[in-house]
Amino acid sequence: MRFVDLLKTTVLLSAASATLLGVITVAGAGADRDTTLVIFAAAWWTVAAAIGAIVGHPTRVTPSISRVLADAKATTSLPELRPGLILVNRLWPLLVSTIVAAILGAFIPQVAAVATGFGLIWSLGWRHQDGAVAAIEDRDGATFYVERTSPVRSIRLVRTPGFRREVPSLNGAGSA
Repeated sequence: MRFVDLLKTTVLLSAASATLLGVITVAGAGADRDTTLVIFAAAWWTVAAAIGAIVGHPTRVTPSISRVLADAKATTSLPELRPGLILVNRLWPLLVSTIVAAILGAFIPQVAAVATGFGLIWSLGWRHQDGAVAAIEDRDGATFYVERTSPVRSIRLVRTPGFRREVPSLNGAGSA
């Protein structure tokens, strides 16, 4: 699985998790007619969205992703391509936390409300990382793939040759 695709999927699944937990929160607050929870959830989700937008504002690669890209081993062959297995292998903490928060949120809607905010922060905070990695791939003429590792070990990438993309500048500088 391409690393860019893993990053996009992480953002989408985090947003989906936040949406599911938000629905559980609203349903629980509506059933209990709990206006305090509605006000708290709205305030927390607004703060969480602002935090995520601020954290995710830079369009450059974060230091942790930069380190993973730099440590990628070069190879001329593609790694094993099993995207479903790699997604479960890498995103199991998101899956487990969503399931636990959803189950607890069915009985205690406040748990789902708080977890929704963290899903918002995560999805908004990581929203530009795939574009930054794609820009590095275009610049260097490489493609990064996720290598299959243990679910509890850190992620490892494989760097394969790709196509370097030459982009002309808007003012014509650099053209002969």
